[in-house]
This record gives sequence, C-alpha cells and structure tokens, in this order.
Amino acid sequence: MTGGVARVDGERGARYAARMTDRMLTTDEVAELLRVHPKHVYRLLKKGLPARRVGSEWRFDRVEVLRWSGAPAPEPERAPVAAPASGASAPSVIAANGDVALLTLLRLLAERGPPLVGLVQTDMARGLALLEEGAVLATGAHAGGFPTHAGGERLARVHLFRREVGIASAAGKPVPELAALAKLRLASRPGSAGIRWHLDAALRAEKLKPEAVHRKAVLLESHADVVAAVAAGRADVGLASRGWAERLGLSFRALAVEAYGLLVKARDLGDARVVRLCEVAQGAAFREAAGAIPGYDAAGSGEIRYDAE
Repeated sequence: MTGGVARVDGERGARYAARMTDRMLTTDEVAELLRVHPKHVYRLLKKGLPARRVGSEWRFDRVEVLRWSGAPAPEPERAPVAAPASGASAPSVIAANGDVALLTLLRLLAERGPPLVGLVQTDMARGLALLEEGAVLATGAHAGGFPTHAGGERLARVHLFRREVGIASAAGKPVPELAALAKLRLASRPGSAGIRWHLDAALRAEKLKPEAVHRKAVLLESHADVVAAVAAGRADVGLASRGWAERLGLSFRALAVEAYGLLVKARDLGDARVVRLCEVAQGAAFREAAGAIPGYDAAGSGEIRYDAE
C-alpha cells in the first residue's frame, strides 16, 4: 500500500434524502443532492466519490453517493417506527456500533445512576434514520462526514475521541497489502457502515475496485463480530478499529484516523440525559480510560460542535 495513514475528519455528510429514483445522476444533480457547488463535486471525486465515465462526462449512482457522503441510502419499504408524540422525549437510547470507548462511556453513565442510557447496535446510516424518527436520543457518527440536519432539524455533535481504523489479521501474522484482500477471506462491514468509507477510499487510491474486493467478503454487524471472526480463524483479515483488534491480540495496520462523536438534535442539548452524557465525557475518568485504549485520543471529549453546512 502506498502512502501513510490518512487523517480524516471527513467531508460533511449530506442531509438525509428522501426516496429517489434509481437513475444515474449528473454532476449538477449530485451537487444539488450534497448541497455543494458543482465545482466542488470534482474535488470530491479526488477524495473517492464513486462515479463512472460516460463518454466525456461523469455519472453517479444515487445510493453510492449517499453512502459515501455518510447519509442513509434508500432502504426497502419497512414498517415505520412509531415516533414519540409531539413534545415527547426520545427514548434513552444511543444508536451506534458498539465502539470500545463508547461502551466505556455507557458504563460510566450507568455508574452515575439515573437517567440511564442504553445502546441499540446499528450502522451509521440506520442510526441517522432512527434519530430523525425520534426513536433514539443520539447516534454515533464518523467517517466521511457529519450530517448537519436530520429531517430538517439542526444537529449538534458531541465529540468523543479520535480513533485508528484499519485491517486486522491473526495474531503474529503480518497484515496483507490491500491488493491481496480479494484473494483472502475478508470479514468486512456493510456499505452503509462508516468504516467502509475508509476502506473503499483506500482501495480506490490503489486503483482497486471495492466491489471486486468485497465479492466474496462476509459482511458482519459490528467491529466485535469482525475481530471475533478473525481470531477464531473464520476470516483471514477483517475491517475494524485498533481498539477492538488489540483487545483480541490481533495484528493491525491503520488505514485512517477519524473523529467519532454522537449526533443529537440541537433542541435536545438541554435534555438532562444529554447534559449528563457531556459531563461524563468531559470527566477525567472517561478521558483516561478512552485515552488508554490503543489507537484512541480522547482530547476534547464532551465538547459540543456544530459542523458547517
């Protein structure tokens, strides 16, 4: 693999889009979808925005663009999740993938006593949808950008840490080059998972096709599932954070360092549960515990940030 570890806070995520048609988009339509100037689309192409050449022009798949930007792609029809009644609070639940440091935060919150906050395991795209529906209080966000709105509502981000993400292999074995992944048993994550943004971007930088690398890959629901598969010999390599890889004693090579935070609706910043979450994240206990995890940096944890539109 050429180049070093990319340090990525990510391009800002696109606003959650309504269901659209499946036709290929033009450059101007992508600019409208992502709410950027058309010239900026060409800059995003250099950063890995998926596209296809049609003669002298670029064409874009809407689902691929939304996933790359960090916004939820259209999903099959499903029964709607009942949203809280007008004025009601969202459930005391965070939607996230089960990051090592995030689990530490939830443990420290529980030690403080009520109000308690639970976890529903899901990827970044689905988590944003649940936040919009009012089904969760907050959702984890990273990789490829931080959406600024959900369903027309302004979002705020509680910064938690920066972490290394990359490729893990069996203990004592060297981590293979990206070009070898297509020939190995790869434990990866769904395309809607934020960490896939980094792997797919790294593959494209090596002039490799992500779809070819993932043709035989097994897609798992969490970092923990990925490293467990590698440790048990069910996979040769896996896509996960350094924190999870080293917890199971696996070899690891970073692809990127990314910021990780929790998105909440800005109107909920005064909610007692969000206030306590920020207090615990700002506390010495969490910063020391998170900072001690391999590949993690908890500087500035608990800070409220508003990402630029």
